[in-house]
Amino acid sequence: MGFPMPKGLKRYYGRGHLHFLTFSCYRRLPLLATVHARQLFLWELARVRAEYGFLLVGYVVMPEHVHLLISEPKKGTPSTVLQMLKQRVSQKMRKKRRNACEKQLRLAFPEPGENSRCFWQPRFYDFNVYTNGKKREKLEYMHSNPVTRGLVKHPKDWPWSSWWFYTKGEPELVGIDIVPE
Repeated sequence: MGFPMPKGLKRYYGRGHLHFLTFSCYRRLPLLATVHARQLFLWELARVRAEYGFLLVGYVVMPEHVHLLISEPKKGTPSTVLQMLKQRVSQKMRKKRRNACEKQLRLAFPEPGENSRCFWQPRFYDFNVYTNGKKREKLEYMHSNPVTRGLVKHPKDWPWSSWWFYTKGEPELVGIDIVPE
């Protein structure tokens, strides 16, 4: 299932809204299928968040795509944030592939002759979230995504999301920021 991204995609920044972002791996390949890949993604997300100063309200890291619910950053825009995040993750994953994981990741990367530099699809989907109802809807959607996709029977079984924070108030792999209702 792809996410439609029309050529005339409009981005609305500077309004103080949250942004529900969806972005996919190259050709929707499961490049984030390993625990190591998802952990690396979250590590880089935390680093980019600290550098650009945005609130992380929710997330889920799936094998072939990611959903984030973030505020506008203090530095740059959500587009800038995703550009840096995607670059850093892809660089580290390519380095790791060259070093130790080639056998494990071989099927996930493009065939010889294709652009082996691609890790992410070039565009992303951005939905402005400006009501509490929409915020709850997007969080529920993210947290149920691993169940809907048949990866687990319950969101509690997928540690690469913000579900535990919202359900149990327990620490996350990446800290979550509370946005008042």
